[in-house]
Amino acid sequence: MARYTGPKSKKARAFGEAIYGYDKAFEKKKYKPGMHGTSRRRKQRSDYAVQLMEKQKAKYTYGVLERQFRNTFEKASRSKGVTGEVLLQFLEGRLDNTVYRMGIAPSRNGARQIVSHKHILVNGIVTNIPSCQLKPGDVVTVKAKSQHMDHIQNSVSAKSDVRKFGWLEWNPERMEGVFLAHPTREQIPEKINEQLIVELYSK
Repeated sequence: MARYTGPKSKKARAFGEAIYGYDKAFEKKKYKPGMHGTSRRRKQRSDYAVQLMEKQKAKYTYGVLERQFRNTFEKASRSKGVTGEVLLQFLEGRLDNTVYRMGIAPSRNGARQIVSHKHILVNGIVTNIPSCQLKPGDVVTVKAKSQHMDHIQNSVSAKSDVRKFGWLEWNPERMEGVFLAHPTREQIPEKINEQLIVELYSK
């Protein structure tokens, strides 16, 4: 499936945030890309443009394509709870995002590749679908034959404390984690205004 493979620093600059994690190039150039990026004069954007930008930021942050994002929103709108918060919970509950949060991969793109290459088990079953929605209590394990791969070992060793994500539990010795529950909005660290996305799709 097609994914964005263009310059990540440029995309982060367009949104004004390091949506792909720490980026040295972004830190040096925190202004918009293009010849008018450093201009102090800013054209005021319409409400629609602001809402569209927020949706695009969420898409690129979680690595989801347009149709998949729309389907996820529609599923969230049919679910109980606040639509915007449920949308983010579904995005956080994706298998690739959970693999990234647990520290098995250094990025969501890397996590998607690890899942696609069948290195991950969910409840003891090999699962190679990055968009697989996890349920509370699901156990995510790195396959035994894959646990000694250098890029997985390096990522697990370098990852900061996973306990800051209160909805996850991770055991580095067993290379196994548990998706305890869907996170609350306050627990999700991404700087996304989900209400703008709801307003966009409500037009």
